Amino acid sequence: MFPPKAFLDAIGSQASRLFNGETPLPSAEIEARFKSIVQGALSKLDVVSRDEFDSQMVVLARTRARLEALEARVAELEEKLTPPTSE
Repeated sequence: MFPPKAFLDAIGSQASRLFNGETPLPSAEIEARFKSIVQGALSKLDVVSRDEFDSQMVVLARTRARLEALEARVAELEEKLTPPTSE
């Protein structure tokens, strides 16, 4: 994983080279190059897309619901198996 400081330093370094160029570039070209720099830096990080994150949240919610149902069922079965204590 890329440390945050190194990530920001890499982006800053590349951006400064882009903006300090001797040949002035059109704004569309600067934007395209900057997007390329940021995408390259982000590809080195351990991140997932928003779609992947959302789909994993759905799976997690479904799994939690099933786990809670199983826990309730186990508690019910344990209650049935436990002999009543006579006092």
